[in-house]
Amino acid sequence: MIQTLFGSLKEEEEPKKKGFLDRMKQAVSRTRESLEERIDGVLSLTRTVDEPALEELEMSLIASDIGVTTAAEIVSTLRERAKREQIRDGAELKDLLKAQLKSLLDEQQPSPRTVASPPEVILLVGVNGTGKTTTSGKLAAYFRGQGKTVLLCAADTFRAAAIEQLEVWSERSGVEIIKSRQGGDPSAVLFDALHAAKARGNDYLVVDTAGRLHTKNNLMAELDKMRRTTQRLIPDAPHEVLLVMDATTGQNGLQQARLFTESAGVTGIVLTKLDGTAKGGIAVAIARELKLPVRYVGIGEKIDDLLPFDSGAFVDSLLDN
Repeated sequence: MIQTLFGSLKEEEEPKKKGFLDRMKQAVSRTRESLEERIDGVLSLTRTVDEPALEELEMSLIASDIGVTTAAEIVSTLRERAKREQIRDGAELKDLLKAQLKSLLDEQQPSPRTVASPPEVILLVGVNGTGKTTTSGKLAAYFRGQGKTVLLCAADTFRAAAIEQLEVWSERSGVEIIKSRQGGDPSAVLFDALHAAKARGNDYLVVDTAGRLHTKNNLMAELDKMRRTTQRLIPDAPHEVLLVMDATTGQNGLQQARLFTESAGVTGIVLTKLDGTAKGGIAVAIARELKLPVRYVGIGEKIDDLLPFDSGAFVDSLLDN
């Protein structure tokens, strides 16, 4: 009986895992095709993995947005391995590359967190145009799909359509929303939402914040004010500050990201529009250069197209046929 039960649970997990990997593969298909083509091209020139082959691989990694510094580190490690013991063929090179990419991604993965008492407060920050409001709605839907109770807070009162946009996602996900008028005080809206989430016993409060004010200094000051407002009611909050980044901006987005990580206490990254770029290696660059974990990835426009990031599935989808 017990064996049958465990067998049935395993059977349920397998399709779920396969479905997740298939969706990730589809999202990064352009990156995978580019890398596969380049790696195959490198190995077709020589039977052994020699210095010219490693140099060509380094250029391929840079082209996939992994970044110059990170690509150089990866290839340096492979070069040392080749000196100690010959890398026999392309299959072994690919396995070693996968292991290194996964190791870089796993270095930044957060420890499991325990929230003293609900709600768990998550602020979404980032510049306009990255998909922040959309991600807020999708994240609320994801938590609700896990059987959790969620409240949305429309604290981006600066952008004209942000409140209306989040209302649409609220309806689509079946999650209630706390909002104010355009131009209102974001911290006042957040204060109301915190009170409501505590009173209702919600598991999560997902907060959409402004991506632009009159100056960058104003924006960072406003985010700092929201953090202080949160801590007045829930001392150990916000529990997560997720920076929403557009994967299609690649290395150019890293500079914007640094501004937020320095000023807004960012704890993790949501990488959106991963399906719209041939340079999915940016996920590795983020982990290496920003020292932050990628927590979720956006792979499409549908409400369930936000996936929790899985380093193993991501690397497999990049380098598996």
